[in-house]
Amino acid sequence: MDRCRPPRRGIVFILSGPSGAGKSTIWRAALSSIDGLEASISLTTRAVRSGEADGVDYHFVSEDEFKRRLQRQELAEWAQVFGAYYGTPRGPLDRAVAEGRDILLDIDIQGARQLRRLYPDDAVTILVMTPTFDLLEQRLRRRATESSDAIERRLERAEEEASAYAEYDYLLINDDLDRSLACLGAMIEAERWRVARLQGCLPWKR
Repeated sequence: MDRCRPPRRGIVFILSGPSGAGKSTIWRAALSSIDGLEASISLTTRAVRSGEADGVDYHFVSEDEFKRRLQRQELAEWAQVFGAYYGTPRGPLDRAVAEGRDILLDIDIQGARQLRRLYPDDAVTILVMTPTFDLLEQRLRRRATESSDAIERRLERAEEEASAYAEYDYLLINDDLDRSLACLGAMIEAERWRVARLQGCLPWKR
């Protein structure tokens, strides 16, 4: 933590946006380039994709295990998307907020809504979008990992998510990774210095 910054609670920074917008790429790059950010690793029941690693991109679990954790109320948020379950463990978030550590999450709009309700004073939501919808479609089709029907479902969902932009604190247009990281860094730094978040004795008080 910056020695000049008064103590404060941790912040839950939430990146969300449709498939193909680049939020996962930004998430990984931000964790390695922006000081003081920690990763929140979600659970999922979907299959591992090429290049992904368990415990790095997601914790890959069975549907039975996911439902057991859900029953024990261990998840801060969860959703079912395209037949797979996704969720965020609550314990690490609670501890980070209490200890003044900042967490960066990569979750969908359903999860963002749930976390805003659970952490109304500590969550900051950032919607990641492409400059145009056509570019989003091009990125999805270039992946060549899903059928045309599956891509069409993702595009329909993307339209729904984009229409909810007014629910978010920030909008991040991802047209260039370096520029997007710079913008995200500015958003994070502004939130860290928000007066409402600072607590305890200020350094210039007698």
